[in-house]
Amino acid sequence: MATTSLVEQLADEVSSGSRRAVSQALSLIESTKPQDVDSADALLDILLLRQAPTNTRRIGITGAPGVGKSTMLERFGLELINSGHRVAILPVDPSSKKTGGSILGDKVRMPQLSLHNEAFIRPSPSKATMGGTTATTSDAIVVCEAAGFDTVIVETVGVGQSETEAADMVDLFMLLVMPQSGDDMQGMKRGIMEVADAIVITKSDLSLEAARRTQAMYTSAVRLMQPSKPQWETPVVHASATVDDGLHDVMSLVEKFFVSERAAAINNVRKEQRIAWFDDLVRRAVVSAVRNNPTVDQFIAEQIDLVASGRVTPSTAVQRCMRSVSITVKEQL
Repeated sequence: MATTSLVEQLADEVSSGSRRAVSQALSLIESTKPQDVDSADALLDILLLRQAPTNTRRIGITGAPGVGKSTMLERFGLELINSGHRVAILPVDPSSKKTGGSILGDKVRMPQLSLHNEAFIRPSPSKATMGGTTATTSDAIVVCEAAGFDTVIVETVGVGQSETEAADMVDLFMLLVMPQSGDDMQGMKRGIMEVADAIVITKSDLSLEAARRTQAMYTSAVRLMQPSKPQWETPVVHASATVDDGLHDVMSLVEKFFVSERAAAINNVRKEQRIAWFDDLVRRAVVSAVRNNPTVDQFIAEQIDLVASGRVTPSTAVQRCMRSVSITVKEQL
C-alpha cells in the first residue's frame, strides 16, 4: 500500500485538475493488486470527503456496434464543451475472452475531442465484467468529478439485456439505435428500452424518411412502458453526427433532463444507486472471500465434478456449498 502522504498528494493533484494525476488515479483503482486496492480505497475516501455538492451530470450512452456511438459522442462532447462544460468520457472496450486484452481505440475514433483541453478520455477494458461497464466505473466517475469535470459520460461495450446495469451508474441513460424496420425493432431487448431515459435514432442523413419512421415506432413503443424515471417522459429524437443534423434536439433533451427543478429527483436516484453499488460490491467481496478459501474452493470443485457427471443436481450442489460456507464462517468466527 502506498504511504498516506503519497495518497494524499495524489488526491491533491487530482483535485487540482491534473490530467496526469487523474490517469494515475484511474490506473490505481483498476488495479487488482491487494496493496493498490487499499490505496485506491484511501484515495476515494479522501476525494469523497473533500467533494462539495456540485451540479454534475452523469450520462450513459449505449447502442449496438456500428450505431455510431463514438462519432455521436465526439460531436456531443464538443457541443457540451462549447456550452461551457468540462467533459470526461469513460468508454468501455470489450475484452477478449481468450487473452483478456482490449484494443482501447476510442481516442482514435474521437480525434478532435481527444485533443481538447476541456475533455478527458480514458478507455477501460471490460474484462470479465457484465453490464456494459467495468467493476470500477462508478469509482472512476468519482475521480473525474473530483478533478472538476462537471459532465461524465460512460460509453458501454454494446447493447443488450446486461447493459441495463449501466443505467444504475448514471443520471441520464441514452440508447442509440439506427433507422430500421418494425420487424427489426422487435429484436430490441425490452429491458434496455425500459431503462432508457432518451432514445436517439442515429445516421439520419442516410435516410431521413427511415429515421422519422423509426422515430415514430419507438415513440409509440415507449408510451406502452412505465416511465424510466418519475416525472419524466422518454423523448425519441433523430440525429446525424456527420452532418450535425438533430444535435440541437439531443442537447435540448439533455438540458431539459438536468433542469434545476429535477435536482432533488436526480439526487434521490443517486442515493438509490449508491446503495445498489454497495450491495453489488458486498456480493463480489463475499464470492471472492469464499473462492479464496482453499477448503471451500476445493469443496466447490468437488461439487462441480458431481454436477458435470450428473450424479448431483445443480440446486443440490448449491445447497451443499452453502452449508460448507456456513460451517467455514462459523469456524473462523
